Parts: sequence; structure tokens; C-alpha cells
Amino acid sequence: MSKTPPSPAARDRRVADSIPRTFVDRAPEGLRPYLRLARYDRPIGFWLLLLPCWMGMGLAGAETGLGWNSLWFAALFAIGAVAMRGAGCTWNDIADRDLDARVARTADRPLAAGTISLKQALAFLIAQCLVGALVLVFLPLQAALIALGALALVAAYPFMKRITWWPQVWLGLTFNWGVLVGFAALGGTDWIAALLLYAACAFWTLGYDTIYACQDMEDDALVGVKSSARALGGLIQPGVILFYVITLLLAALAALQTGTGLLFAPVFAGFAVHLVWQATRLDPSDGARCLALFKSNREAGLILTAALVLGALAPI
Repeated sequence: MSKTPPSPAARDRRVADSIPRTFVDRAPEGLRPYLRLARYDRPIGFWLLLLPCWMGMGLAGAETGLGWNSLWFAALFAIGAVAMRGAGCTWNDIADRDLDARVARTADRPLAAGTISLKQALAFLIAQCLVGALVLVFLPLQAALIALGALALVAAYPFMKRITWWPQVWLGLTFNWGVLVGFAALGGTDWIAALLLYAACAFWTLGYDTIYACQDMEDDALVGVKSSARALGGLIQPGVILFYVITLLLAALAALQTGTGLLFAPVFAGFAVHLVWQATRLDPSDGARCLALFKSNREAGLILTAALVLGALAPI
């Protein structure tokens, strides 16, 4: 007699990041697979894609100042982040639909579970990309061209876990491309500073996504998926500490390069404290804690964004 597969509720209790109970569960039934495909039930990804855009704007503001047009660009980036994060997740699930079906945390994703067809997912992907393209129309030409440069990174990301032990590095380069776009949107000219901040955010992502990958180490080993968490083995916590120290050093250098105002320092200290708190609380064997620490990077990112914006508003 075959064993009955566990219900979604049972999987929820077993896997820390299975199907969160959000507004998506109350949406019309026909929309739910699309909302889950774009991860509208997990908004942390929208924040982690958006905040680097705002950071780039804050850094550029130390040169150019921040005006009312900054709010316009901030709103455009918010729309673009929602559209393109959704598109990225949709593309990722299209590429990973067979792997996702074999991993407990991802087995309930719409394509893996069969609640949406490949053709429907492709149509949804195109629709989201069109929204992202519309946002580009309203950006300065240089910023729009830089934004288009991210497409190759996005397209390649789902395959990195198959060919390198460090797909989180590629994710860092991809997710933080908005630093360069936001910097260009406000007319920043000190590209050394922009690249320093971009590198800082890439190491930040390497740290927080290594924490996130701790949830999947056993399943990843079974299906042959590579990750920084598996590569580090017993050195995950020291590795995350190192990534976060590099983040802090590079971000501080970026601020110094642009002559960011004195208000940057005390708020940046709060960002440093947050990263230290994450690293010291990390227990790779505790999936629920790893997920909570990963999600806390919304607050970490908001603190760094505030530091850069305040530094721009109160120049030396």
C-alpha cells in the first residue's frame, strides 16, 4: 500500500519556509499560482532588490543633492523592483521546476506542484518584463542602459547552482545591480564610489544568502545542488562574519569617497551592529532561525539606506 504524501499543512510545520499564510491565500483561486510564482507571499525579496537602488541614489545624492525628483525615481524603482523580482522568480522556477519538485521547501511552488502550466508561466514572465521595460522609459538614458545590463546576470542565475559552489556570488552581482542604476539616475559621477558600494552590497548578499541556503543543505546534497553554505561546511559562521566585515569596510570606503555627511556615521554604526547581531545569532542547523535572520536583512538594508540618505541631506 502506497504511503499518502503529507498535506501542505503538514509540510508547513516541517519546513520553515514552505507556504507562508498571507493575503495570497485569500486571493481569488485563479490568481494564487501567479502570485506565488512571483513570490508576492514573500515580500522580503522585493525589498532586497529595491534597497540597493535607493542606496545608489543616496550615494549619488552626496554629490548632486536630493530633490523632489528623487522621490519620483524612488517610486519608479519600487515598481520596477516588484516587477523584475517577480519576473526573476518566475524565470528561476521555470528553469528549476524539476529540481524544485525534489526539495521539501520548494516542492509546493506552482510549477513544481503542477498548479500552473509552463505556457502560463512564460506568458506571466513576459507580462512582468513589459512592466519593467515601461519603468525604463522614465529613467535617464544612462540609467536605463545600465539597467538593461542586468538581463544577462538574471538569465544566467538559475544555472549557477549547477556549475559553481558559489551561486550566491552571482546572486550578489545580480540583486545589487540597482546600486549602479540608482547612482546613474541621479547623475552621480564618482563611479569608484558607486563600484565600492556595489561590491559592498554583493558581499552583503553573499552573507545573507549563505544564511538562507543553510535551510536546504541536506536536500541540496541529495539532488546535487551547490551553494556557499555547502562549500563552507563547518565554517559557515566564520564565513558569514568575513563577508559582513568586507561589506562594512567597502560601504564605509564608498561613503568616504563621496564625502558623505557626518550623519552617515552614527546610522551606519547601527547597520554594523545589525550585521554583528546576525552573525553571532547564526546557527546553521536551525532552519527557522536562519530564515528569520535572512528576513531581518530588510531592516539591515533600510538602516544602510537611511545612513546614505541622511549623509546626502547633511553634507560636510
